[in-house]
Amino acid sequence: MYRLLIFSLLMAAWLVLSGLFDPFHMTLGAISCAIVTWMSADMLFQSRSSLDQRLRELFRIPAYLCWLLWQIVLANVYILRMALNPGPLEHLSPRVVRFKTTLKSDWAKFVLAQSITLTPGTVTIKIVGDEFFVHAISQEAADGLDGAMEGWIKHVYEPQEKGAVI
Repeated sequence: MYRLLIFSLLMAAWLVLSGLFDPFHMTLGAISCAIVTWMSADMLFQSRSSLDQRLRELFRIPAYLCWLLWQIVLANVYILRMALNPGPLEHLSPRVVRFKTTLKSDWAKFVLAQSITLTPGTVTIKIVGDEFFVHAISQEAADGLDGAMEGWIKHVYEPQEKGAVI
């Protein structure tokens, strides 16, 4: 069922974006979509959470994306100030920060890693189990890994326990 849904969505996107409806291009699209579906279906729907959980995620994502966009703007301003600051670069102190996450799903960890990397001044280097290794350009960038991003992602992607206040 999930594979058919993924294939259908990919094929619809192929048709809309290509705009070519001749047999050659439709066959090529079908083959490409089948290969991508075969390779990624288990990855996309591994947890198979309920429809209720998926809808909750859908409504919470825009708030997280707005917050993330603001964090990216703030980090860009910080990096710009560092770049335009004349004089010695003593404020530049690259480091690798290691921290444990409380996120359970691989998807939530993936979103956290990508969100960290999208924020200028930090790059996710490696994830081992629940441990993240992040390169930060300075102490201030490292201090920005205070868990707020993880909290947002937990709010969006991890099911809330009964009685928990959101």
